[in-house]
Amino acid sequence: MTITINGSGTITGATTLATTVASPTLTTPNIDSAQIPTVSGTAPLYMCRAWVNFNGTGTVAIRASGNVTSITDNGTGDYTVNFTTAMPDINFAVTSATGVTRGVTISTDFNIARQVSSVQISTYSAPSNIAIDVVWNQIAIFR
Repeated sequence: MTITINGSGTITGATTLATTVASPTLTTPNIDSAQIPTVSGTAPLYMCRAWVNFNGTGTVAIRASGNVTSITDNGTGDYTVNFTTAMPDINFAVTSATGVTRGVTISTDFNIARQVSSVQISTYSAPSNIAIDVVWNQIAIFR
C-alpha cells in the first residue's frame, strides 16, 4: 500500500493507521541538536524548563541561560527571573545555588504570588537574614 500526504496534510490511501508504538526504545535522543545521554529504566524524564547563571551585583547581567529573557533587579538581594516561554502553571520547582560566597541563601519569596512567566528570588546572608547582592547566582526551574 502507498500512503500519500498531500499539501494540506491529509493522508490518503490508508485504511487504518497505527496510533501507538508497542515498545519504544529511547537510546540517544536529540532535542534541538542537544544530545541526551542514554536513557535507562522506566522512570519518566522531567527536563529543566528554565535556567540562568547571573551576576547579581552592580548592573545585573546574565552570563548564560536557557528559556530566560532577563533578570529584573528589584533592589538589594531581590530579583525576578523572567521566562522566555511561560510555565504551564505555577506548580514548578525552583532550585538554586550561589558560587564562591559562603553563608548565602537563595530562596523564592513565599509572600509574592507566583507567576507562570517569572519567579522572584531573594539572596540573603545566613544566619542574619540580611538581604545582599551576590556575584554568582544559579537558578533552575523544573516542571
